[in-house]
Amino acid sequence: MIPEKRRLGFLFPFLGSVAVVLCTGGGGAAQEALQRIVVDASPSHAVNSFSPVRALGAGVDRLQLGVADKTLGGPFLKQILSAGWQSVTYRQNTELFVEAWHWNPAGTWSDPSGRGYFTGSPEPGGMIRHSYAYPLPRRGFTRNSGTERGYSRLTDGDLGTFWKSHPYLTRAFTGDDDSLHPQWVTLDLGETLPIDAVQIAWAEPYARSYKIQFWTGDVDPVNAPTKGVWQNFPLGTMTDGRGGTVTIRLASRPARVRYLRLWMTVSSNTCATPGSADPRDSAGYAIRELSAGTLAADGRFQDVVRHSPDGNQSATLCSSVDPWHRESDLDEKLGEQVGFDLFFTCGITRGLPAMVPVAMIYSIPEDAAAQMAYLKKRGYPVSYVELGEEPDGQYMLPEDYAALYLQFASAIHQVDPGLKLGGPSFQGVNSDVEVWPDAEGRVSWLGRFLDYLKARGRLSDLAFLSFEHYPYDPCHTSWSDLYSEPELITHILQVWRDDGLPPDVPMFVTEVNLAWQTGETFVDIMGGLWFADYTGALLTGGGKASYFFHDIPSPLHPGCNDSWGSFGLFNVDADLQVRGRLAQYFASRLLSQEWVQPVDAAHRVYRAASGVRDASGNLLVTAYALERPDGLWSLLLVNKDRESAHTVSIAFHDPQAKSDRFLSGPVDVVTYGAGQYVWRAGGAKGHADPDSPPARAKMAGGAKTGYTLPKASITVVRGRVGSR
Repeated sequence: MIPEKRRLGFLFPFLGSVAVVLCTGGGGAAQEALQRIVVDASPSHAVNSFSPVRALGAGVDRLQLGVADKTLGGPFLKQILSAGWQSVTYRQNTELFVEAWHWNPAGTWSDPSGRGYFTGSPEPGGMIRHSYAYPLPRRGFTRNSGTERGYSRLTDGDLGTFWKSHPYLTRAFTGDDDSLHPQWVTLDLGETLPIDAVQIAWAEPYARSYKIQFWTGDVDPVNAPTKGVWQNFPLGTMTDGRGGTVTIRLASRPARVRYLRLWMTVSSNTCATPGSADPRDSAGYAIRELSAGTLAADGRFQDVVRHSPDGNQSATLCSSVDPWHRESDLDEKLGEQVGFDLFFTCGITRGLPAMVPVAMIYSIPEDAAAQMAYLKKRGYPVSYVELGEEPDGQYMLPEDYAALYLQFASAIHQVDPGLKLGGPSFQGVNSDVEVWPDAEGRVSWLGRFLDYLKARGRLSDLAFLSFEHYPYDPCHTSWSDLYSEPELITHILQVWRDDGLPPDVPMFVTEVNLAWQTGETFVDIMGGLWFADYTGALLTGGGKASYFFHDIPSPLHPGCNDSWGSFGLFNVDADLQVRGRLAQYFASRLLSQEWVQPVDAAHRVYRAASGVRDASGNLLVTAYALERPDGLWSLLLVNKDRESAHTVSIAFHDPQAKSDRFLSGPVDVVTYGAGQYVWRAGGAKGHADPDSPPARAKMAGGAKTGYTLPKASITVVRGRVGSR
């Protein structure tokens, strides 16, 4: 977080050369002096450029069964498109739930009996309208940052099941020594307990060399990876391990610990599937059951782990999961990913190139190559390909993600060398993603990922960096959070550059909304103000594209604190009939139809500074300036003061000029805010009243013109800049 006193200089470094009138609170048209918005309009000072058609879009995610058929066509689709977003990113949700994705129901299994590794057919056949997920039977997660459903096979109490690591993270596929990709599992005992022994029921392949460690920190080692150290148990290092079920004394006396880690570096390479000739069945590590506790004086092992085939088990996490699965693992009740043929032909993409994903974390390169071959044969336009979904939320170490990334990149580029690939689609974070330190003490996830690519001469395979932006805690969001958004997005953009992202690699926000869980703030006017403020700050800070989450509306549903909201742009009922438009819909219209010129042409971004602050120093009015291809200057002004209006003048400053310039009439002013929209909470029956379109006016322009920004509002001021 940027300290309060540094905010103005951090966001608007050119302010030292201009005069800005500061506001000490309240305000409105009755103030004696106009408060100035100053645009740094020197042609050489443009900070970014973008095409709205290419850079401002929305996402289509996994849907409940039947929703795609109801929404992707006819009048409903027309309403969706009326929000004005252009390009679309297809979100790949099955990765978050530890599932394999059959993007094409037709394909081949590595084992013809209907199990093993599935590769979708690259040959166009019947129309693919729907695609489905297959929960992985070799899962090692109880839960992670993506899913609360399902369970780990490591502590399920069933010796007939097992966890297995991803075979493509072994030397045969990575080309690296296996020590560069150690595989691991962690065990959370739920509380600090005395531990001096573990029991491991190995499956095939088992680990020949491994370490058993405990966490020294007071907090969770995954979410606070630098707040402690993994320390080896005195007797917990094995260099010639055996398979079967082994009980290992870790210390001469019990240590009080909560978190354990098994760190594996050498595999037996024995086969997981009897009779299989597939080398993937012998690659990696596999465990049937993991236990921890104490050894009694008579040698009996006393287990403290909860073994249960549900979320009540002692929680485990793992480095990776083998994407091996069976035809019988299909579970259509989990919802559907929109079929690619429906996605590209229904009209949601407007015929524009779309960003598409490949499942990577729980898939194989052959399937990704087949997917891209299918899309190419269909002639569907693809702008970018996003590899994997939220590997940080899957607790994947950066070197493992990078090794898979390069294998998938090689396979995809054999299909089409011109495809632009990127990732990693980080979760919505406000600070650097950190992981356990490597041998050199480096903890930056992105920094280590980039270093892996650089060391292999493959940095050019990264055509873009993608990340999500969900800046607020959904259970503790308040109006005052609006003041921090410009800092939050500007800061994280700089973090990625500081981690070593080259300046020519663009940054895309491929999912964005207030928080990862919805609530009333989404549908209140706050949701609209936040979205406008975020968009302006992202583009001013150097971001190249943004995709609102998400295009397909859903009914109001409860979030935190029994607060009802929706991620969509429309208030719809249980039958998906539109009951009204939400605040973010109107904000979207102002951004996509008023602030920008909705054409595929470059818009130049300039910094605009506001000094409108309250008594606590919070910036109440933020300003974002564009020079549009039609020759008009367009300012996006967000008044976050929910009590008072503020009247401002607008000056265009060039340090090389003798005087400022101003907008000359006619000047279009379009305003949307609390005067047009008020949310009436009421659970599932919540609605907006009024729910009116923006207010419009024309102004004369000039140096003395004041533009009144109503309380809690978004205003676009648009016109030509006159002479000095």
